[in-house]
Amino acid sequence: FQFKLSKLQKEHPDKIIAGGYLEARALYLAPEYDSWGNQGRQSRTIHLGVDYWLPALTPVHAILDGEVVVATDNAGDKQYGGLVILKHTVENIEFYSLYGHLNVASALQNRVGDIIAKGQQIALLGAYPENGNWATHLHFQLMLSMLDYKNDFAGVAFHHKIQVWKSLCPDPNLLFKTEVSSDITEASKAELLTYRKQHLGKGMSLQYAEPLKIVRGHQQYLIDEHGRKYLDTVNNVAHVGHEHPDVVKAGQDQMALLNTNTRYLNEKINYFAQELLATFPKALSVVHFVNSGSEANELALRMAKTVTDQKNIIASQVGYHGNTNATIEVSSYKFDGKGGLGKPESTSIFPLPDAFRGKHRGESAAENYAQEVKSCVDAIRAKGEGVAGLILEPILSCGGQIELPQGFLKKAYQHIRQAGGVCISDEVQTGCGRMGKTFWGFELHDVTPDIVTIGKPLGNGHPVAAVVCTQEIANKFANGMEYFNTFGGNPVSSVIGTEVLKVIKRESLQDNALQVGEYLKVGLIKLQTAYPIIADVRGQGFFLGLELLDSQMLPMAAECDYIINRMKAHSILMSSDGPEHNVLKIKPPMVFSHSDADELLACLEKVLQEDFLKV
Repeated sequence: FQFKLSKLQKEHPDKIIAGGYLEARALYLAPEYDSWGNQGRQSRTIHLGVDYWLPALTPVHAILDGEVVVATDNAGDKQYGGLVILKHTVENIEFYSLYGHLNVASALQNRVGDIIAKGQQIALLGAYPENGNWATHLHFQLMLSMLDYKNDFAGVAFHHKIQVWKSLCPDPNLLFKTEVSSDITEASKAELLTYRKQHLGKGMSLQYAEPLKIVRGHQQYLIDEHGRKYLDTVNNVAHVGHEHPDVVKAGQDQMALLNTNTRYLNEKINYFAQELLATFPKALSVVHFVNSGSEANELALRMAKTVTDQKNIIASQVGYHGNTNATIEVSSYKFDGKGGLGKPESTSIFPLPDAFRGKHRGESAAENYAQEVKSCVDAIRAKGEGVAGLILEPILSCGGQIELPQGFLKKAYQHIRQAGGVCISDEVQTGCGRMGKTFWGFELHDVTPDIVTIGKPLGNGHPVAAVVCTQEIANKFANGMEYFNTFGGNPVSSVIGTEVLKVIKRESLQDNALQVGEYLKVGLIKLQTAYPIIADVRGQGFFLGLELLDSQMLPMAAECDYIINRMKAHSILMSSDGPEHNVLKIKPPMVFSHSDADELLACLEKVLQEDFLKV
């Protein structure tokens, strides 16, 4: 909004610029604007007046003859500060004008009942913080009634009540005829959707039956064009919180100084490597920087094939590792799905290691699934070929947040290494403290991979990723063919990645994932006892899943989709996973709090009570 005002002020330097009437503002983030109702948390976002951005102590004058009905210090964060309200009568029409964010002493010089003449000075503009902790400006508003207000009046309203408030609070610009920010228009949701369908890739999907238009992110929230805040429980890309100011500033500062490739010496990439390697076991000591999780896994597969001089990769059923050619070829989630071409000859797939509803269950599940990996190894050898490696997530995301049976991964790694292959841990979704108990997912299983891939969380939305490996792997991979990446490890990406890692430590976000994640998981298990539709609760830290099954243990995809869309109606964003789309996934930004968990649990329980979900 302030950007719009700045633009108008440059275009009209001879005019005072006002704006904001009935404007939906995504800047009202303080809890003072939130309330709890039948549809969960709702936020007041519609601005009912106009704002005049002028220096502190600017004189404020009455626009019409009037009587003082309120003169007070409306103290508090995001309140008015100094506030004066006048009552006017023009041709037997009674209405009110409100002047907010005033200098308190000057506002209190007025007394209720005082008669103010048109053009008479009422007060001076207040400065931060006495004006309610705002940048200096005048909030001016018209009202046809004071309703039941005595020493205050709403300046911001709920979007769903906009027509009521519009009828009560006329446009102040009827009196001023000034340039207003509404002259700058934005594309509607329908226009965006139409263009997208015509000109963007046809394989790009949208979330929810009614898609959202998102205009801003803040910490654990995404905010739509009406200023409505949605609690984000699935965006594990915004790892340390949407638009974290420290990460944003680090990127801005470096972008203004230098951005180039890695053919030049620069300390930023070294700092990034040091910060990253400090989180790993000593054996993992070499980094290759890339731009995305897909590219990281692509490089890891290439490394495995190069150092072993083999082509055969072993992976899990319903695994997903990226959208490049090589990663699609080892992603059963893709090649076994719609549009897929089936398993390539060089890929071996073992059954989804799901001890709850998979092929092997119970106490022997770990041993049996490890034997499935060995069977893949034996089948490859029977063809007279060798094993290049195993690629696996420590918790399978697209598989449905599947936790590996304890003991499985250690035995699987032994089978791979005995066959001469390398072990790749795909930490694109599980890494950087999300597990709570450990910084990396593989640490849950007391193993050390040969190669680790990192993506989504490392840049907090900026495209930065990495492949970390042993010195032995790095030396063998450097076989004479240069590895060069135009953007991987550039100074801007490096400082952003470094800052993300520092924020995780500085704000104790791994511990937050542990504490809040366990708290949330306990709450979900309590819901499970009351609502049998929740057949299983699983995961670690901020990587949780709820599997929905009926009494016959059959997947309930329609019910899962219903919950997702109903939770959106309660301002909470959720999504599904799993081969049968019946697993609710919870992978929020790491700043997700205990109160956020309470909100999620309360709304989820409310939705679970609805008729559609009764079994």
